[in-house]
Amino acid sequence: MNNKNNINQLSSVVISILIAATVITPSWAIAGALEQFKSFVTSTKSAKGEFIQRQVSTAEGKAKISAPSSGTFVFARPGKFIWAYQKPYEQLLQADGEKLYIYDKDLNQVTVKKLGNALSSSPAAILFGSNDLEKNFTLKDNGNKDGLEWLAAKPINKDSTFEQIGIGLRNGVPEAMELRDAFGHVSLLTFKNIEKNPAITPNQFKFAIPKGVDVLSE
Repeated sequence: MNNKNNINQLSSVVISILIAATVITPSWAIAGALEQFKSFVTSTKSAKGEFIQRQVSTAEGKAKISAPSSGTFVFARPGKFIWAYQKPYEQLLQADGEKLYIYDKDLNQVTVKKLGNALSSSPAAILFGSNDLEKNFTLKDNGNKDGLEWLAAKPINKDSTFEQIGIGLRNGVPEAMELRDAFGHVSLLTFKNIEKNPAITPNQFKFAIPKGVDVLSE
């Protein structure tokens, strides 16, 4: 699968991105992942930073990791975010709290979707939604791996695309995310250069449809 196809496939995962905070508190050294993440969610109303995303597939019993996609993000709760792929191809996903816009520059096309109830049962609810996490997810500590304390989040809604979401934290900061779907596919995300609660302008998440593009509504 080439990089362009990887990005197109991962665009459905993008709403599921993990946003990390930058405040490190000494008490996190003894706190579990669940306690750390709940504190992160309640204290982080907005954030911006950079991401790297990879897809893991299995062929003939061997795991294959795709070439990385990378870019920047910014979000404000609830339901507003900009997720911009920059390499190896440009693609923009932007939500204004009511609608999600997916802009593929190469195809000269914008796809418009309603966020609606889909947000509540997706991984995006953890990142961009309200703070009522346990209404939509079963959350539990999942041990230590690779120096990170891991949280397992399982959607309560059986119609969710993902079977389980793993969130890795270090010193109160989410650093990694694993998304596993019903087909055994795994998406890996890592984050860096995070700024917590930056200034957000009133119209920052309002999407302006470029002139001359094809617009599809779903």
